[in-house]
Amino acid sequence: MSLIRRNTGLFPSFWNDVLTPDWFGGVDQHNQTLPAVNIREGESDFTLELAVPGQKREDFNVEVDNDVLTISMETRDEKTEKEGEFTRREFRYTSFKRAFTLPETVHQDDIRADYKDGILRFTLPKKEEALPKPKRLIEIGK
Repeated sequence: MSLIRRNTGLFPSFWNDVLTPDWFGGVDQHNQTLPAVNIREGESDFTLELAVPGQKREDFNVEVDNDVLTISMETRDEKTEKEGEFTRREFRYTSFKRAFTLPETVHQDDIRADYKDGILRFTLPKKEEALPKPKRLIEIGK
């Protein structure tokens, strides 16, 4: 099962993959910062964690569409200082967009998310039919 979806652009080709700096995700690194991601599968759910410290909960945009979980963020921080005849202007622009293809076993209506200590954590519960079945004994008749 894969939670990762490649973003290869409008016209994917062999040359796009070769010329892209990130062969595994096809992401332009010039204007984006990709957060590290941990994916763990448990008995009853998947846990997806993104390391995005220093952000606010309202900075994130999360949506599910056609079995794809898309997480994006965009922030701008501008600061202007003026001393005498000199003016200094500093700004910071941060954005990212990650998309994960959800397996058929995920119950999409029950996905939960929280943001604490710089970690954006998603809990993706499995559907009832995907949960492990308890062991049962079968008696042998006479």
